[in-house]
Amino acid sequence: MKKKPIVMPNFVNQAQEADWWAGREGREFVKQKAAGTGKKGGAPRGSRLVGQLNKVASVQIALRLPEPDLARARELATRKGIGYQTLLKMLVHEGLRREARRP
Repeated sequence: MKKKPIVMPNFVNQAQEADWWAGREGREFVKQKAAGTGKKGGAPRGSRLVGQLNKVASVQIALRLPEPDLARARELATRKGIGYQTLLKMLVHEGLRREARRP
């Protein structure tokens, strides 16, 4: 049975929008958009990065960062044209790979 598409509601404020995106419906909305329209034989929709992230299972964690570090990450991510969380994941991945090569 085909799932009914999730429609993004109109939000009263940013807090309400943030709660929706962090909730089950927001995550399902992103999954539906990343999966595409479901046409058989068609290429999946979304960026190449979304495709790569969907191949590897992720675990959600809470991480506390100093505010200046987070501000810097957001600034760098904006300059690169990517999300700050994506930038942080890339930096963690790069740092872990570098540490693994150390004797």
